[in-house]
Order: sequence, then structure tokens, then C-alpha cells
Amino acid sequence: METGNLVAKVIVDVPAKDTDRTFDYLIPDSMRPWIEPGSRVAVPFGKRTVQAFVISVVPADEPPKYRMRAIQELLDLVPPLSADLVELGKWMSERYACNQIMALQVMIPTALKGKAERYISIAEQHELTHPQRPIQPNQGGELEWALLTDDGMSDPTESRIVSFIQEKEQVPLQQLSRRFPEEAEVIKSLLRRGVLQESQVIKDKLGKKTMKSVDLAIGIDEASTALEQFSAKAQRQREVLAFLLERSEFLPLSLKEVMTSLSVPAATVKALEDKGYVLLEDVEVFRDPYRGRHFKPTEPLPLTVEQQSVYERIIRQLDTREQGAYLLHGVTGSGKTEIYLQTIQRCIEQNRQAIVLVPEISLTPQMVERFKGRFGDQVAVMHSRLSGGERYDEWRKIREGRVKVAIGARSAVFAPFRELGLIIMDEEHETSYKQEETPKYHARDVAIRRAHQHGAVVILGSATPSLESYYAARSQSNDEFAPLLLEMPTRALGNMLPEVHIMDMREELRAGNRSMFSRALHNGIAERLERKEQTVLLLNRRGHSTFVMCRSCGYVAGCPHCDISLTYHQRSNNLRCHYCGYSEPVPQTCPECGSEHIRYFGTGTQRVEEELAKLFPGIRVVRMDVDTTTEKNAHEKLLKQFRDKKADVLLGTQMVAKGLDFPDVTLVGVITADSALNLPDFRAAEKTFQLLTQVAGRAGRHQLPGEVFVQSYTPEHYSVIHASRHDYASFVREELKHRRNLHYPPYCRLILVTFSHEQLPVLVRLAENYSATLQGRARQRGWFGNMDRLTSDVLDILGPVASPISRIKNRYRFQCMIKWRGNIDAIGLAQQVADEMAESAQAQKLLISLDVDPQMLM
Repeated sequence: METGNLVAKVIVDVPAKDTDRTFDYLIPDSMRPWIEPGSRVAVPFGKRTVQAFVISVVPADEPPKYRMRAIQELLDLVPPLSADLVELGKWMSERYACNQIMALQVMIPTALKGKAERYISIAEQHELTHPQRPIQPNQGGELEWALLTDDGMSDPTESRIVSFIQEKEQVPLQQLSRRFPEEAEVIKSLLRRGVLQESQVIKDKLGKKTMKSVDLAIGIDEASTALEQFSAKAQRQREVLAFLLERSEFLPLSLKEVMTSLSVPAATVKALEDKGYVLLEDVEVFRDPYRGRHFKPTEPLPLTVEQQSVYERIIRQLDTREQGAYLLHGVTGSGKTEIYLQTIQRCIEQNRQAIVLVPEISLTPQMVERFKGRFGDQVAVMHSRLSGGERYDEWRKIREGRVKVAIGARSAVFAPFRELGLIIMDEEHETSYKQEETPKYHARDVAIRRAHQHGAVVILGSATPSLESYYAARSQSNDEFAPLLLEMPTRALGNMLPEVHIMDMREELRAGNRSMFSRALHNGIAERLERKEQTVLLLNRRGHSTFVMCRSCGYVAGCPHCDISLTYHQRSNNLRCHYCGYSEPVPQTCPECGSEHIRYFGTGTQRVEEELAKLFPGIRVVRMDVDTTTEKNAHEKLLKQFRDKKADVLLGTQMVAKGLDFPDVTLVGVITADSALNLPDFRAAEKTFQLLTQVAGRAGRHQLPGEVFVQSYTPEHYSVIHASRHDYASFVREELKHRRNLHYPPYCRLILVTFSHEQLPVLVRLAENYSATLQGRARQRGWFGNMDRLTSDVLDILGPVASPISRIKNRYRFQCMIKWRGNIDAIGLAQQVADEMAESAQAQKLLISLDVDPQMLM
């Protein structure tokens, strides 16, 4: 047993520059056995009580250097974070230039993000210094007590307040204010005089779910004998006891189930408890989003020669229990998922656990079904469409070791497994793996870092790997994040990749076709309808039309708070901003010139659905976009409808491009292949190639051959041409030339610094100050220079310039781009300059945001 005082070094839940460090608190003797790194505690901080995470536990200085405050409360008996996750949080704060508390908070479910609530109670010394005397009985016949004031007179209002609090012992301030809405000054007076006292308690947003259960309190033989002793008046009690005896092998049952089955009130069961026959208890129930669902069990499939080679290479690494990372480049339909399933099985056989990451839009019921079908109840699922309670309970299953596999979107990389053996990241190229809010982490790098901690294996799978991952794998970089390349260039079933036709929409227009469908795609849809086959149509845009314009004066309806045009949504008949949420009714006449020539331009999913109904009467269309999938389980219902062949066409945005496998889909149509090519993003060509390749892979995955029609206004663009040939290698060669010439990743790294302010002149001045200071510091260290320099350690700054979307939510936006390569601490320097400006920026209401390795440049 350790002697002497112990100190907890904690990170407090106050996300500010000055609090981004550890604070020391004494650990009370009663808490010593429970507190360890990762524990969540409540601590006094200034005049408040705040939540904090324990980073380490150390012996106290003897004698103490200063008077130290003690931890007030231990919030969890089992720490929500393990020691390795605490260490990971520190690494994330350094790599992604964020406060450590933000990195720790992102690892725990929302249910545990507790906030301090203020409670009011009677001060301990009150009875000694403020005597009371009884007054008239209240409505319940109980004596009320009047508080004596200094002159001996009683104040009935104060007495009512004190009586109310005494009865409950401790009352939340909000509840007290609601109970006495007109008496705020009286409550303040009682607090000032010390009659009442205020305390703060950390409360979680959600708790564990419980239910009232019913069990026998006596043996079965004794219960059978008791049945004969019930009087005629207690026949309902006898029925309940008989029912419990019949279901004895299923006990305990929920009280609700007993009441519903027999149509009896709770009082009947309570009467049996009073007689000592049954036991009523509150038991914990896990909220299971898949309760009642049956998943058909599956068996491992025989592997092809390609699959077997890849599988054996990964298994050899897994068996060594040493960290390793692999980039699995396999064409669509090559059988990557079966590799995932069989490597997970090997991991479980080693008594270790696995995390499977999929992009949010790919986390379809089909994907969940594959893993639940293979591993059953050993799988926990974590994604944003679950309720807060369901996500909390899935997280607890992982922490408590009830499951072996966690499947989820980006944040599942923090699943609190203790014996992590494998992390799989499907569709590793997806930009959704990068979080756009602080902490702006990339799940790929976090996964590899966690693998280092656990001696685990990482599999990064994709038919179109990101250029950064592919380049690192091909160049055999010594970087700790560089994976080894494994390739599967053919489909597992031996069927050919679908034939892709590029349709030049300029030629269609010249030929007099003004429809949004080329003649070939129109005929292709008609043929599938006739053959009872299915079609997938991709349009990378939602809404009805892209923008609304007056053809008389050129007015375009724009958002008053953002520099962006409004999108027309037909179902709600309004115009909506997709950045701030502003909406307004559709104008009947032009607000500028009064003309009635208002027209809708561009093409949205709603409009495509309308056009299909006009061209093909009776066609059944399932539309999947953000507007149709807001309700819980909407994805599942829509995809089941399509799988059950209750629809002929699946129309949607990016979410229909990935992870779907339907045997009767033989046609894929891409309405506007090049909509992303003109965005101000150096990855525009890469994203276009990836999207076209992925959606083309939905066709002809089984026995029926597939066909793809790609409609484009720039059919000569290399990303469209190479995608039509399924030629990833040629695309990479051409794209890397452009990246090398312009000094973009993978030939350097980036930091995007974004500034925003309500006043443009203030914004420009402060952004220029930041850029000049950063440039001066970099020069002093010998880093600053043109990226054409042959030296390996170099940093360059572009900007500040207006952001591509120069105003959002009434705040103007400017940005700087920092490019660097080599072994220099560019992140630390960028953060240091931002920290030095923090006080001035806060005073002038300037917001500065740093995004390391950004995926979005808008």
C-alpha cells in the first residue's frame, strides 16, 4: 500500500489556450483505489465545478509547495479512457494543433460529456443561527415551518422556499426557479445570508437504461404449493404466479411484459412482492439498435489465388503481434470484404479485437449485415444515425469486453478496446475520414498511431486509393505512416469490369437533345425496364435545381448571410442555403426588376426524379440524398425497397456510389460526371476519378454483365478518360505530374489557416499580420523559401486571400496556405503564431482556425 498523498494531474474541460495544460489536485483517500489515467472526475476550478480527465497520478511533494485543492467527485468507477487513449490524445493535440481536452472529448460518447448543474440546499449552520417555529398545517395536514428573521418576525415566502428545499434535501436551481418564478430576489437573499448554499454537480447527458424485472423470490416447489393457498379474492395474483412458473426458464421477465400478457396492473405484482413470492428489481438493459433483427449466418468463402496471397501476407504480420500497415488496392468486386472478414476471424482466434471503419455514407445495412452475419452478437455498430442512448450502450459493450468487433464511421477509431489486434479502413480514400470540426484529425493517421501502441495491423482498402497513401506505399517511404502495397487487380467471381461509355453532352445538344439524359442512357434505361433489371443513377448534387435566376436581368437568388447561391427544393417549395440553413419562399417575380421570367438552372436529384417520371410513365424510383434520409433507418428502408425489386431505379448522390452490391443492377448512369472538376480544389480530378470508378463498380457484380454511361461536358479530361478505362495506374501517373509541378501533396504537406470576422478591413489586417509574422519566424530559422528549392527542409506561404466561399453566416473569410516538406516543425510554428495572436484576436472577435493536412479547401 502506497503511503503519502497522491496527486492527479488533470486536463480540465475548459477549451482555452490558457487551460491547455495539466492542473494538480489531491486525491482523497477514499478515491485512491479508483483513480487512474483516463478517469473522469469533477474538480473545483475557480468558482466553478468542472469535468476533468486524469492524465497521470504522481506522489505529492513533501512538504507541499502550495495549498492544493482536492478532487470533489469520481464520475465513473471504470475510467472511460484507457491509458493508451490518453497518450493518443496528447499526440493528436500536437499533430492537429488543437487543445488536448478537445482530443480527449472526441473519444467518448456524447452521453458522457457532462456539464455542471447548480444545486441549492440548506446550509449546515442554518438551524443554529436561524431558528424556526411551526405555523398552521398545510393541505396535507403537515406543519409548515416559518423562518424567523432577525427581529423575530417570520417571512412566509422564505418559509415556503426553505420547506420545499428541506423536503427534497437538494434542488436543482432551474427546478427551484420554476417552482418560485417570482421569488428570485428572495432566493438570492437567502443565499447571501447563508441560509441556503449552492453547490455544483457534474451530470451526464444520458444514463444507463433500466427496466423493472420480475423474478421468483421462492423455489419452484414452494411456488407450486403456494398456488393452492390463494383465496377467491386473489385470483389475479394467482394467475401472475402461475404465469411466472410456466415461464420459469426465462426468468427474470420485465414487469411490462407480465402486465401486458395478463392485462393486470402493477399493483397486482406488487402485492405478490409484499407477500414474499416475487422479487421486483431495477435491472440494466442495453439499448440495441438491432434488437429483434435476424441476420442470416454466413460461412467463410473459398479465396481466389489473389485473395489467398493477400490474406497470408496479412496473417503473417498479425501472428507476429507487431505493428504493420497495408494498402490493399483491389478493383471493385475483387473480394476485399471477404479478406476483411477472414482476417477478423483470425484476430478473434488470438483473443484480440478488431475495428472496422467505413465512410458514413457507406455504412449501409448491407455492410452491417455482412459483419453481423459472420460474427453475430460479437459486433457493435457505431454511427450517427443511432440515438444517443444506443451509441452509448454500443460503446459500453466495447469497453466492457462484451464484443470483439466494432464497426463504424470515423470516430469508431477510438473504440475502447484493450487488446486491439486489427484496424480495417474500407474506402480509405474517402474525405469523410477527415473531421472538419476541431479536433481536425484524419482517422487514417490515428488508426496507424493506435496500431503502433497495440502492436496491431492496419488494412487500408480501396479500389481508388488516395494519392498520398499510394505514393507512400510505392515509394517505400520510411515515414511511420507509410503502408506496404498489396494488389488485387481482378474481380473475385472472374467476371469482367463493366464497359464504360463516355457521352459528350455537347454533341447531344448539337443533335437537338435538350433532355438531361443522353440518347444512349435513355435507351439503356428503357432496355432495363423491359428486361426487369435495375439501374443506378448518380448525380453528385441534391435539391431540385442548383440555382434560380431571372432571365431578364440576370439576378441569381443568393443567401443574405453567405456568398453562395440558394438551392431550390421542390418538396418544400423553398430556396435553401446548404451552408447556414437559411431558407426563403420561391419568388414569383424577380426582386430586382420585377420580371416574371424566373427560371431554374442546373440539375438536382428531385428534378431528375421528375424527368424520369415524364419519360418513363410508371417507373419506380428510390431517391437517396440528404433530404430523403434524415429519418432514422431511412437508408435501410430505401435500400431494402430496392433490394426487394420494388423499384427500378436507385437515384442518388454520393451515397449510392459505394458499398452497394445488388445482383440485378446492370446499368449505371452518371448524369453530370464533371460537376466537381471546376471546384477550386487541387484534388478535384482525383475526386472525380474516384467517384466515377466507384459508381461504375456497382454494375455487373454478379452473373449479369454491366454497362456504364458517363455523361460529361468535358469528356476529354484525363480523369474521365482514365475512369472509363478503369485505369488507375495511368491516372496516377498523370495526376502526379501536375502535383509535382504545383508542389501539392504527396510532394509536400499543407496547413490551411482560415480567418473570419464580421468586418472585412479588420479581417484583412489581422490575416496579413499573421502571414507576415509567420514568414519572419520561418526566415529566422532558415526554412522560408520557394518550394522549387532542392533543399528538403523548406516552407512557403500562399496568401492571405479571400476563401473560395468568402462569407458564411455573415462572417467574411480569408485564408493562408502553408506548404512544407522535410523534418521541420511547421505545425508547431503555425500554432505558436496563432497563440501569440489569440488575446488580440479574442478582443477583436477574430476567429483563427488551423487545419493540418486539409481535405476541404472551400
